[in-house]
Amino acid sequence: MSAPDMAQLMVQAQATWHAAKVRAVAKMADPANETSSPNKMLMTKPLTLVVLAAGLGSRFGGLKQMEAVGPQGETVMDYAVFDALQAGFDRVVFVIREAFAPAFRAQIGARYAGRVRVDYALQDLHDVPPGFTVPPGRTRPWGTAHAVLAARSLLDGPFAVVNADDFYGRDAYLQVAAHLRQAAPTGSVRAEHCMAGYRIAQTLSAHGGVNRGICHSVAGRLVSVEEHTGIAMDADGVCHGRRLDGQQVLIAPDALASMNFWGFTPTVLPQLAAGFARFLDGCGTSSSAECYIPSVVDQLIHTRAADCRVLETSGQWFGVTYPEDKALCVDSLRRLVLAGAYPARLWA
Repeated sequence: MSAPDMAQLMVQAQATWHAAKVRAVAKMADPANETSSPNKMLMTKPLTLVVLAAGLGSRFGGLKQMEAVGPQGETVMDYAVFDALQAGFDRVVFVIREAFAPAFRAQIGARYAGRVRVDYALQDLHDVPPGFTVPPGRTRPWGTAHAVLAARSLLDGPFAVVNADDFYGRDAYLQVAAHLRQAAPTGSVRAEHCMAGYRIAQTLSAHGGVNRGICHSVAGRLVSVEEHTGIAMDADGVCHGRRLDGQQVLIAPDALASMNFWGFTPTVLPQLAAGFARFLDGCGTSSSAECYIPSVVDQLIHTRAADCRVLETSGQWFGVTYPEDKALCVDSLRRLVLAGAYPARLWA
């Protein structure tokens, strides 16, 4: 079966395929025009934060998404939820794996009870479209695009996607939330998604290579985004990484990078499904290849199926990729708490 046929089949099968700045932003809409605004339909939908927390943590050596880094044992995810609530998000969906779902619900999900609506989606390796099977011996998840699709039945309004182990800074949440509130309603015009952009030199680990989507934008609009792996800076200050075809390339230190913080309208879901089907058609027998969100977004841009606004943020980013990164996270959060950016106990 051809890739286009499989993509169409996947879309058809989707229904049965198993399963204080904040207020200023809110005032951006003119109340006098609220009832006649073409965006009203979408704006009445809750803003959902999708947290991708199903990773294996192979480089970290464990479930880094549940690692305590805050002064009172908070995880990086806790700060993501806190910042999202401050930015006006109404709901959180955690994408996790069945293997640690009970522990996650008890240790992480329970602390948000009464504060925000929380739902869970399980990323299942066997959750593939009709006509495909999991290759023998594969245990690695199918990637970030597949992780978002795991939550497809829970998403009927605008939503943002973040990694569970990345601290993005509140400014990124405020910008993405503001964009999603102004996004065009489903079916009216070509969707304009968004991404938070960071300069690559500010997002590297001193302890090994990292994966990033390297972006090119013009006048604030994304022109291309290409996933690169193993990005690192050597002792001479030269930044390099590998394209998905394995080619080693130099990367400008001031290049704009996607840290997998995206803002989407629901129109992206069938597009992600079609992109995942195309990926499986070419790489479905691989034991390690992954379908990344940047790869699908890049295809949408080049086929003019969607636009993507780049929201460059001045916020501080840090994350946990390697065990040695934890100390920097702990120290960075301690400093932010001392500066008054966060309470000493997030969920007191």
